[in-house]
Amino acid sequence: MPVRVELELPDGAFSALRATPDQFVRELLLAAAVKWYETEQLSQSKAAEIAGVSRREFIDALARYKVPIFQTTPEELEAEVKRG
Repeated sequence: MPVRVELELPDGAFSALRATPDQFVRELLLAAAVKWYETEQLSQSKAAEIAGVSRREFIDALARYKVPIFQTTPEELEAEVKRG
């Protein structure tokens, strides 16, 4: 069951992104989910779910925010190839 959260934002918050309140909230959720994915707190699927978008849309958002799609370091990738 969804939980409703209420935020108080200054009037200028919406104009900063040139967005309606609904658009602002969607972008806020997406930005938070992208950051939590970037810091490895969420998987792609869970982040997409929290943002209310499909996984494909979430991957597109990662590109827009310039966040790598994969969370593997070059060292981890090299070790995987060597095991392989």
